[in-house]
Amino acid sequence: MRRFDMRLPAVVLLDTASEFQTETQNVSARGVFFYLDRMLAPGARIEVTLTFPPHVTLTESVRVRFRARVIRVDRPQPSLRVGTAALIEDYEFLRPNDGPDLLTALQKEWKAAN
Repeated sequence: MRRFDMRLPAVVLLDTASEFQTETQNVSARGVFFYLDRMLAPGARIEVTLTFPPHVTLTESVRVRFRARVIRVDRPQPSLRVGTAALIEDYEFLRPNDGPDLLTALQKEWKAAN
């Protein structure tokens, strides 16, 4: 898939208690790449929440939560940051108040029917 170099603030949730602030390096329709200050095991399940700004969406900002699986971990950079590539397995659009919106509800119904 084509990758887009996008430096977007992101929150990575490793489990219910481990949340990390980071920034994406690139994003594609099927994946995301970012740096963390810790190693993750390939195959680890994570959630990544980020906001696409208006200049990307050409409308208003759009928050998206990805459920993803780590597929590659790069050796730490000199700054000890670890490059992490994750395959997006599912996603949902978030409303500004963090509740699911109509689009998300319709998306879930469509997925259930197909």
